[in-house]
Amino acid sequence: MAEIFASSVARFGAVLLTALALVSTGARAQQGEYYTGKTVTIIVGLNAGGTVDTMARTFASYLTKHTPGHPTFIINNMPGAGGLVATNFIAERAAKDGLSLNFQNLDPLAQALGNQGLRVRYDQLEFIGGIGDTRTNYARSDVAPGGMKTPADIMKAQGIAVGAYNNTDISGLLAKLTLDVLGVKHKFITGYRGGQDIFLAIQRGEVQMQNTSISSLRTRSAAFLKSGEGIALNYLVTVDKQGNYQRNKYITEMPAFPDLYREIHGKLPSGPEWDAFNWLIQQFGDLAFAMFAPPGTPPAALAALRQGYAASMADPGLVEHAVKTTGLPYDPVSAEKGKAVLAALSTVSPDIVATVRRSIEALGK
Repeated sequence: MAEIFASSVARFGAVLLTALALVSTGARAQQGEYYTGKTVTIIVGLNAGGTVDTMARTFASYLTKHTPGHPTFIINNMPGAGGLVATNFIAERAAKDGLSLNFQNLDPLAQALGNQGLRVRYDQLEFIGGIGDTRTNYARSDVAPGGMKTPADIMKAQGIAVGAYNNTDISGLLAKLTLDVLGVKHKFITGYRGGQDIFLAIQRGEVQMQNTSISSLRTRSAAFLKSGEGIALNYLVTVDKQGNYQRNKYITEMPAFPDLYREIHGKLPSGPEWDAFNWLIQQFGDLAFAMFAPPGTPPAALAALRQGYAASMADPGLVEHAVKTTGLPYDPVSAEKGKAVLAALSTVSPDIVATVRRSIEALGK
């Protein structure tokens, strides 16, 4: 653990130096004047207690420490439509003064599929910073007859209920596509207002499977898994065109999805559903959570917020907190990289979009 922390501090130290070099002394003074004595509200589009909400509350004190002018950051939950209500609010109704932000799990499919619930393109918002993620699947152990002893026992289960926010919720679709590609029958239950709601539904037996962040799996769901009521199934990694993929050396309690698939089927996955699944895995791995400001936010405010965000991600205290709670550091996404990821959403393959659309349309049948 100490080795992980030390290497993480060194890596994020470089990020901090870059962030501090973004602005001149005069510009930093201007930014400090802009935020001195002010309060910034971070709007979270999901219920309290979930991955996104927990991250935002953890980051708040570090943002206060590192943002020029040291404004106070507070959290306001605005759940609805899997987070899209809050995203629309930031785009359409929030004041363009740098005092209202949105920290959210990204929903790239809502944009790629033209979901009318999302009334703004992500690249039209002002990107502050983000985090990549390693997603995991876990399920109730009793979902298969006789109980699941190993992840491969998922093949014995039929009619697994997957919990999700809405039909384009990436977390829900990652769980659904996991089962689609493996060849396990399932159903999709939407309407939950946060990851914590889905976790409670799993404990009640209302649904049996959830896709969640590795950090939430190792914190919120840890006792549930340790008790034997639940089992960690796999974590998701991107596979390149040559069939290569990088296992996460910090995750040993479950297999990577390609390893699980190979154990079950004797080969790597392939086909249109797998291509769509692999694309979604990459999207969430590159940029799972993002902080946005309204379009038209003053440049001085944006520069200060971006500096504060980058420096917070590099803060040894935050790095140590992540390592202690989840066994691995956060994966910060810079403003430059985040903008590139969001711009690339408009170039997704039509075949992938069509495959995902068919998968979603099948939910209503």
